[in-house]
Amino acid sequence: MGLIAFIIIGALVGWIASSIMGRDNGLIMNLLIGVVGSFLGSFVSRLVLGYDDSYLAFDWSAFIWSLIGAVILLGIVGAISGRKPRTAA
Repeated sequence: MGLIAFIIIGALVGWIASSIMGRDNGLIMNLLIGVVGSFLGSFVSRLVLGYDDSYLAFDWSAFIWSLIGAVILLGIVGAISGRKPRTAA
């Protein structure tokens, strides 16, 4: 996957995860959340499935595992920092 596609997908995954977790992050933080979430999702995928063969090209399972990893990452960071999600007013 090209670098530009990696950045766009990482930012998209970070933005969706932030929305799910009720966080309000900027573009750069969403990108970092998406990239780190991809690595974490790959690790979780290997633990759950015993393998991870979706790391070379885009496919929907890689996207979902990246999203799961990003949500886990935001949950861990929120638990450590004690930060509460924003509420809709």
